[in-house]
Amino acid sequence: MHPRFFFPGQPRDRKGVRGCGRRLLFARQVRTARLKNREEGYQALMNADLLRFVDSISRDKNIEKESVFLDLEAAMQSAIRKAFAEAQEVTVGIDRSNGAIAAAMDGVPIEMRTLGRIAAQTAKQVMMQKIREDERSAIFEDYSQRVGTVVTGTVTRYEGGGLTVNLGRAEGFLPRSEMIPGDQHAAGERIRAMILNVREEQNQVKIVLTQTHPDYIRKLFELEVPEVAERVIEIRALAREAGYRTKVAVSSIDHKVDAVGACVGVRGSRIRNIVDELGGEKIDIVRWNESSQILISNALKPAEVKETFLCFELGRATVMVEEDQLSLAIGKRGQNVRLAAQLTGWDIDILTPAEYNKSIDDMERVLKAIEGIEDVQLDKMLALGFVSLADVATVGAEPLIQELGLNEELAGKVVTTAAEEAKRLAVEEAAAKQAAAAARAAEAARAALEAQSLAASEVEGSAGPTGDSSSALQPAETLEAEATLAQSDPPAEEAGGAAFQDTQERPLEEEMTT
Repeated sequence: MHPRFFFPGQPRDRKGVRGCGRRLLFARQVRTARLKNREEGYQALMNADLLRFVDSISRDKNIEKESVFLDLEAAMQSAIRKAFAEAQEVTVGIDRSNGAIAAAMDGVPIEMRTLGRIAAQTAKQVMMQKIREDERSAIFEDYSQRVGTVVTGTVTRYEGGGLTVNLGRAEGFLPRSEMIPGDQHAAGERIRAMILNVREEQNQVKIVLTQTHPDYIRKLFELEVPEVAERVIEIRALAREAGYRTKVAVSSIDHKVDAVGACVGVRGSRIRNIVDELGGEKIDIVRWNESSQILISNALKPAEVKETFLCFELGRATVMVEEDQLSLAIGKRGQNVRLAAQLTGWDIDILTPAEYNKSIDDMERVLKAIEGIEDVQLDKMLALGFVSLADVATVGAEPLIQELGLNEELAGKVVTTAAEEAKRLAVEEAAAKQAAAAARAAEAARAALEAQSLAASEVEGSAGPTGDSSSALQPAETLEAEATLAQSDPPAEEAGGAAFQDTQERPLEEEMTT
C-alpha cells in the first residue's frame, strides 16, 4: 500500500487496507485545505506588497498615504467598469492596516484577479495619472510655501533665453530678465537663486527663480551674516541696480555690536562672499539713522556732504557739496545719487555752493520786490526747504498761508511772480547752456583744424624740397609761410647796401691795422 494512503489510527478492513472511498475523500479535503492555505498565503503576500508599494510611493513622491490609497481605489473602480460596462454601482475598499481589497459590483463581491489583462492595463494607466497629479499638487504646495527663500540647483540647459535649473524634486526656470547682467553659466554648474513665483500651467508646476530681486540680497546677508539671521542686526532699507551696485542700510539692536563691521566681517570676508556670489557687484553698507539729514549724508558716501536741506512739502532733499565732490556724489551716470534716493525715500537734488547761493539770491531779489514780503518770511521759506523760485511755484499758496501766515491774495501773488520769474530764468539758463555748448563745439573744431595743419606741415618737412607735398598746403597756410620767409630774409636792396658798406669799411680797418 502506498504511504500516502496510509493513515495511522484508522480502522482497517478484514484484508488490512482502508476503504477506498474514504481515503479518496480525505485526500481531496487535504488537497483543498492546502490550496486554500496557499491562496491565503499568496493573498497575504500580495497585501503586504501593496502596503510596501503605497509606503514607497508616499515617501519618494512626498505624497500622503491616504491620497495613494484613494488613487488605487479609483484605478480599481475604472478597471471594473472597463471589464463590466453594464455595472451600475462599483465599490472598492482597501484595508489601510493589512492591505486587503474588497470589491463589489452592484452589491456582488468580485475578485480583482478575474478582470483580465485589459482591465489591469486600464487600472495601471489611471493609477499613474492620479499619482502624477498628486505629485504636482505636492510640489506646488511645497514650493509655494518656500517663495522668497534661496535654493541651490544645477544648470541643466538653456531654454528660451533663460536657464533651466534642477532643484531635485522639480525644475526651476531662471529667465534672462531675472539673471545678473553679464553672468554666463554652463551646464552642470551649481548656482543660487531665490524663488520668485510658483504657478501651475500646462499640466506642470513652473517655479520662477530670480537673482535680481532686492530681497535676494537680504537673503544672502541672512546666510552669510549670523547676526542678521538672528535679528541682532536689521536691514532697514535696501536699493539695488542688479549687476552694478547695491546700497544696504543696517542698524543694530545691541549697542555692543557694530552693524557695519559685522556685515563686512574680518578683512571683508563676509561681504566678499556675497560679492563673489553676485558676480562682482559692488555693495555699499550704510549706517542707518533716524535723522533723514544724517541718513542722506551716509547714503551719498564716499562723497562728503556739506549741508542738507529738507522740503517736506515736496519730499525733496537739497544737498550741497563742494565742487570737487560733485561728480563723486552724483556717481557714474547718476548711479550713486539714484540709489541714495531709493534708499532714503527722498528726491535728492545736488548743488554746489555757487549754484545754491545764486538760487537763494534770485529768490530774495524777486520776492523782496513784492510788497509785504520781508526777511522774516524769506527766512521761514528757507526753513521750509524752499531754495529756489521753482520750489515756491511748485508748492502753491496753501503752505504759504498756513506756515508763513500770508493772506490768500499775497500768497497767490507770490506764487504767480515766482512761477513767471522761474520760467524766465529757466529760458535764460537753457540759452546760456546752448551758447556754452556751441562755444565748446567751435573750440573743438578749431583744435581739430590746428591738428590737421600741424600734421600737414610734418608731412611737408618729411617729403623734402623735391616732394609734391607742398601742393597739399591750403592757401591760408601758403600765405602764412610766405610771410614767415619775408620776415626772416631782408629785401634785396637792404642786402646790397649792407654789402657795399662792408666793402667800404674793410680797407679802412686794414690801414688802421697797418
